[in-house]
Amino acid sequence: MGIIDLLKMSTRMFKARTSRTLLTILGMGVGIGAILFLVALGYGIQKTLLETITTADSLVTLDVYPKASEQAISASEVDGMKKMDGVQTISSVFETTGQLKYSNLVSDSKIIAVDRNFLRLDGTKIEGGEDINDNNVQGAIISTSLAKVFGKAPVEMLGEIIHISALKSEADFKIIGFVDAKEMSIFVNQKSLENSSKLDAFSRLKLECKNSQSMEKIRTQLAGFGFIVSALTDLVAQVNKAFDIIKIILGFFGAIALMVSAIGMFNTMTVTLLERTEEIGVMKSIGASDYDILWMFVFESTIMGFLGGIAGIVLGFIAGEIFNFAVNFLAERMGGYAVSLFYFPGWFLLVILIVATVVGFLTGLVPARKASTTDPLEALRYK
Repeated sequence: MGIIDLLKMSTRMFKARTSRTLLTILGMGVGIGAILFLVALGYGIQKTLLETITTADSLVTLDVYPKASEQAISASEVDGMKKMDGVQTISSVFETTGQLKYSNLVSDSKIIAVDRNFLRLDGTKIEGGEDINDNNVQGAIISTSLAKVFGKAPVEMLGEIIHISALKSEADFKIIGFVDAKEMSIFVNQKSLENSSKLDAFSRLKLECKNSQSMEKIRTQLAGFGFIVSALTDLVAQVNKAFDIIKIILGFFGAIALMVSAIGMFNTMTVTLLERTEEIGVMKSIGASDYDILWMFVFESTIMGFLGGIAGIVLGFIAGEIFNFAVNFLAERMGGYAVSLFYFPGWFLLVILIVATVVGFLTGLVPARKASTTDPLEALRYK
């Protein structure tokens, strides 16, 4: 019996037992869809989190803090770091607390004096407006948490004037942008505070390296000088490890659903064997070999597994879209913003399809083996 004939015989279940076959495929699809839904959720949250905390520049940037015995990093130490081999850019940060006045409302806040490179190296993304720049040194960027203190949406405060009192000086700043942050803070250009002598000492630095290779070398040198050094790549590595464990756990729960579906498919193939016992006897009596019978059943279960995989991918996508829409709808109603909670890597979809096909193949092996070894005379007598 040729392959084409085997395929024709294997696909007869769609005509002879349409409802049972579709339900079996749907059962397999639910199991595959559960794995895809849960693991894609893990991938999506991981991707969203990493995109929130990282940029390409921030991944080659070191955070440098003062030596344990000192309170700040001096300007001379910063100049020395600039001469180190492999250093691309250094963005110094000066932090203090002050009082803000906006629309007759007053609040204390952290004031962060930075240069135009800081937010880029920090991986902080501007949610609205523009970045700190030297064309408008009196421009300020607020956090979303600070906007809530004043009872305003951040976008409503763009272009407004906010009065800052800090370092025994006062000045008006124009709000030019905002960032999503839980901390009540406001970013200003260091050049607006250049008259303050305290800007000769900085609370921390953002040191951009030319590449990842020079990054480790510079980190070792700075640590040897006594500076406290950290990198966003450390956090990224920890996040990836944590989510690897989460994805394994989610995949385990999805695998339980797949196991239940596989048992259902095995039951279907066993019932099919009993129903077609007499047919097997007829086929063997007219010349069909044991291998023909074996492969006919294996092809049938493999096709159902493959179609179950496709159904699972479709169900996983649909369930993900519905869940994502519902969560984002609630988030926006509660003052948050929409995010994509699901990510479906192409390679993972391919693996899911292969797994479904293999499960179908393995599920059909035992019934197929039993069918192929059936005695034709006994099969013909079977009722």
